[in-house]
Amino acid sequence: MVGSTPPESGLAEPPGPRFPALAAAVVERTLVSHPDDATYLGDHRYDDRLPDPSFAAASARAVELTGHLRDLSAVVTSSPDEDVDAAVLGTAIRAELFDLEQVHAAEWDPMQHNPGSALYALTSREFAPFSDRVASLSGRLAAVPDYLLAARDRLGDMSLVHLDTALGQLGGTISLIDAAMVDVAERVPQLRGQVTAVAETASRAVADHVRWLESRRDFARRDPRLGEELFTAKLALALDTAYDPQSLLSRAEAELDRVTDAIVEEAGRLAGIGKPGASTVRDVLTQLAADAPTNESILDLCRAALSETTTFVREHDLVTVYEDPVSVVEMPEIDRGVAVAYCRPPGPLERAALPTEYAVSPTPRDWTAEQVSSFYREYNAHMLQNLTVHEAMPGHALQLMHANRHAASTPVRDVWWSGSFVEGWAVYAEEMMADRGYRSDVSSVAGAALRMQQLKMQLRMIINAIMDVRFHCEDLDKDAAMELMLVRGFQERGEADGKWRRVQLTSTQLSTYYVGYSEVRDLVADVRRARPGVSDRQLHDTVLGRGSPPARHLRTLLLPSADGASAPA
Repeated sequence: MVGSTPPESGLAEPPGPRFPALAAAVVERTLVSHPDDATYLGDHRYDDRLPDPSFAAASARAVELTGHLRDLSAVVTSSPDEDVDAAVLGTAIRAELFDLEQVHAAEWDPMQHNPGSALYALTSREFAPFSDRVASLSGRLAAVPDYLLAARDRLGDMSLVHLDTALGQLGGTISLIDAAMVDVAERVPQLRGQVTAVAETASRAVADHVRWLESRRDFARRDPRLGEELFTAKLALALDTAYDPQSLLSRAEAELDRVTDAIVEEAGRLAGIGKPGASTVRDVLTQLAADAPTNESILDLCRAALSETTTFVREHDLVTVYEDPVSVVEMPEIDRGVAVAYCRPPGPLERAALPTEYAVSPTPRDWTAEQVSSFYREYNAHMLQNLTVHEAMPGHALQLMHANRHAASTPVRDVWWSGSFVEGWAVYAEEMMADRGYRSDVSSVAGAALRMQQLKMQLRMIINAIMDVRFHCEDLDKDAAMELMLVRGFQERGEADGKWRRVQLTSTQLSTYYVGYSEVRDLVADVRRARPGVSDRQLHDTVLGRGSPPARHLRTLLLPSADGASAPA
């Protein structure tokens, strides 16, 4: 355990500080440094503040993180769970320090300096009386001008793709402020006067920031590629994985061939063709894409899919289903431009009873008819079923319900949950539902259509990882990326265009899904072998019952005789 005395020394050294006390102190300093994150986590003591984006604050935070690592090396843990939390905490500290000292994203990515999400967190969740939230909102609005001034001082040579995306999202922030003022006027008119002035000042500050960014477009020449050295280090820290870029790429490329064979075979069965090929897949997917939703129907279709998936999971006893509410909502403009949907659960530190939000993004208002048509061919009615499995049931929403019920001696896994485990479970859930015959009870065609979309999503997930590595570590260009997505992945052009943007906007994030899926799938298989005779529900409840740690750390808790994380195949 961390900080223990080697038995061969024969010396009784004074025990170091206990880990729970240090973990609580590090969490507290993190919440103070990131008050916007604290709001989403459910700690509302700092709801009237914005983070400090200045160079001075970043330098002070780096010193603080270095001290945390020094203190962590001396603590004493008292259980395997605390050992895991200590490892998770150490990786989280190193990851933040790595970003501050080596990646410097806050100096070239203007998307990091948008106060919109911090404001939206106060207006969108009923965690406190509206008047209380308005008081916090007023504080954050008042801080917007100085926040954006410090951000402009921090930003230097920017990436154009990040700059343009930030411009679109900042437009959403202005709309959010305007909408919030309407809400205040209608719900608590007595507070309108005290908020209006700071809101108008904040809105002007955002507009000024937009104009400043627009003036920098001609000078935004930074390459969004992270480079092999930084990408390798970030992959290990951000995903807390044993994969390195080359082992990840090799496994993903082999998996691409396997899943391609599977989708060709499934398309042949659905089309009744004895010797199917890629053209068969394209024809079948084109037929399925004709069952397309609209901006007006997409949310209701997702709500219906949520009801169907919940019933199926219960009837087949796949995993324990809790009664926590899930709301299907329209994604706010400030979050659009990166992903088509997300799941936002109540914060693990939240005391109020709040629903999980399954947010879905309709098409932007300025899209052409062809862009809209392409989007809904990709996200057709069958794909929305698979999307709902991933985002809600039994994917993110249910998994995070299990995680929020995990009791621990420290809040480490609550604050720094593993994105690769969370995404990995959701992709595993897609495969599990298709394997168990989801939608086949509707009709054999509906079941096969769901399987086609699940396999198409697997292809997308694998290609995401391949593009992530090849873009940031090699020289993947748009033409090669488009060929991968359109030809190997059978994607619509609109989806491919959006993913090309996303691979430039993010680094290691697109690998999260495949890394997580591979690790979760391997872990579930190993736990099943170690515990023969357990039911699906017992198996999956076991995997979901320890919070959301990285799969390699969960392996040490569930398979203690194992030697920890296994090396990637």
